[in-house]
Amino acid sequence: MPAPEPDQVGSPYLNRELSWLDFDARVLALAEDPLTPLLERVKFLAIFSQNLDEFFQVRVAGLKDQVAAGVKGRSPDGRTAAEQLAAVQARVRELAARADDVFLDSLCPQLAAEGIVFSTWAQLDDDDRDWLATEFHRRIFPVLTPLAVDPGHPFPYISSLSLNLGVIVRDPSTDERRFARVKVPPLLPRFVVMPDGERFVPLEQVIAAHLDDLFPGMEVVDHVAFRVTRNADLTVEEEEADDLLAAIEVELRRRRFGKAVRLEVEDDISAEALELIREELELAEDDVIAHAAPVDLGGLWAVYAVDRGELKYPDFKGITQRRLAPDEDEAAVDVFAAIRQGDLLVHHPYDSFSTSVEEFIRQAANDPGVLTIKLTLYRTSGDSPIVASLIRAAEQGKQVVALVELKARFDEERNIEWARRLEQAGVHVVYGLVGLKTHTKTCLVVREEGDGVTRYAHIGTGNYNPTTSRLYEDLGLLTCDPELGADLTQLFNYLTGYARNVEYRRLLVAPHSLRPGLVELIRNERRATPGTGHIVMKMNSLVDPDMIDELYAASSDGVRVELIIRGICCLRPGVAGLSDNITVRSLVGRYLEHSRIYRFANGRGPGRAVHLMGSADLMPRNLDRRVEAVTPILAPELQARVDELLAIEAHDDTLAWEQVDDRWSRVQRNLTVEAHVALQEEARKRAAVGYR
Repeated sequence: MPAPEPDQVGSPYLNRELSWLDFDARVLALAEDPLTPLLERVKFLAIFSQNLDEFFQVRVAGLKDQVAAGVKGRSPDGRTAAEQLAAVQARVRELAARADDVFLDSLCPQLAAEGIVFSTWAQLDDDDRDWLATEFHRRIFPVLTPLAVDPGHPFPYISSLSLNLGVIVRDPSTDERRFARVKVPPLLPRFVVMPDGERFVPLEQVIAAHLDDLFPGMEVVDHVAFRVTRNADLTVEEEEADDLLAAIEVELRRRRFGKAVRLEVEDDISAEALELIREELELAEDDVIAHAAPVDLGGLWAVYAVDRGELKYPDFKGITQRRLAPDEDEAAVDVFAAIRQGDLLVHHPYDSFSTSVEEFIRQAANDPGVLTIKLTLYRTSGDSPIVASLIRAAEQGKQVVALVELKARFDEERNIEWARRLEQAGVHVVYGLVGLKTHTKTCLVVREEGDGVTRYAHIGTGNYNPTTSRLYEDLGLLTCDPELGADLTQLFNYLTGYARNVEYRRLLVAPHSLRPGLVELIRNERRATPGTGHIVMKMNSLVDPDMIDELYAASSDGVRVELIIRGICCLRPGVAGLSDNITVRSLVGRYLEHSRIYRFANGRGPGRAVHLMGSADLMPRNLDRRVEAVTPILAPELQARVDELLAIEAHDDTLAWEQVDDRWSRVQRNLTVEAHVALQEEARKRAAVGYR
């Protein structure tokens, strides 16, 4: 079905940037929600703020580049870059005001009632100020560097996301006014914790109260806190780079000097200071956001760290599935034997990452029968046990291959470090394919056994990162299915060698078979017996116009389409004549919904469902410009588990939001099903004796 003309229903697509801001608004709503534990509300406000930082560093920076370059093209929803930029800036201004309000009018009073107090310098008594003065001279003053602006001192470089004080001083002997900048040290906590451990004073206010010590003999006329956001997107010409690692390192250095894209200031800033800072940074008035609350609420993580468990979500530790749990007389289960009993589906953070995926790779590294380990590494933690296992395996003489994606945004430096450490240990490190990010989450282990070699595999939706595995909701399949093992062998050979027209038995792999494979499955539902077509898709983002058109066509043919989308959704659901049979919901809560699941009721024939899961969202970059892998889930009992997961999320009436056309609203909150709590209970059941 061709896409409707824009004048029929407006554009058939929603704007990607505005849809992302709708997602961050849902995060902000968690900070506003009285049902969210108090310190968790503080955390979500910090996350909201940091999300906006990245949005400006990448998405707004990209729009500004397009405007500066005179790009005339339009987004799929019909807007020029300038029109998108104007709409984004208006929406951000509204969200920033909401964030300030929730901090000042809601969180501060409620935290104070619990003994956690945000104090301004003016609210402190003399004893408190004396203590802070001592703290200032002992820990803060020695690392401060005032930088003057005058004919001999040009306006200093302001690093991205750094907090600064702009200071106007007057020379009493000449009456001349000068501007200076003082950088708030990023290695010091954003809020100074008073000795009682439950009162917090913004660091910039402590510095501001002692500016006379930084400018002796001068009169401090004015001061203001401000913060600059710069373009942080990398531009690497891979085809021209002889050494991709070196090229990335050069771009990382350039990132520090990207053009400014946003200026945040205190709302009582003087016109003199604002004009000077804005002009020096070459920013327009629309690029300035004035805050009533302290600048940079991302620093609220320091407050969330307060040891007040009763003000947070109840502790939950990932459960070990019964087949992976050792008996009382065992030190550990033989993971390979457990996988040979049948495929295992692990659901993080409900199922423990350390006793499943980490243990699989740890045992592979130590097992004398294992010949080869191959793994894709997109993001991992600073103290990754998985990387340690790969190094140990290489040191034992196993063939170890690591596909390290150097272009994983904002993790480039860490991945360069890991790449070097792995290479030094003898691991074969590959940086992927020119022009494509390697985003797939796959691990292949080749083990010599009595009758030959067996290929064991893990295929997942999330990164090999033990830190995020406790916060992100993800699925992983542990299997020794011969055809999936053969597919992964093909995939790794494609990534490390030279190959074209690679064919896979079961995997759908981007940028080759994933898009046509999903399109064919969608069209199968349209051809199914009327009334039986049913598609359920769970993902982070739905952006690709062609895939959206396929879903519109399915809806018009009577196929029921249920979408569970955490973040960006450029499809308009519930529009008469366009998407009558499509529903969209989003779950935002304790855990970050991150798994990608695609279910087709008639994918293998009438009434025979296909269940797929993997690393790919339905975005042009995932389908066309990344290496992604999506695997079928074949075991009937595991398919039933996926159906149960989807059903729980479809019936959530506590965390869920629903989208109709371009509007998001909370579902009717009956508070009978909270998906994250229900899935914790399901994990406990899986650990019970007798559960397969």
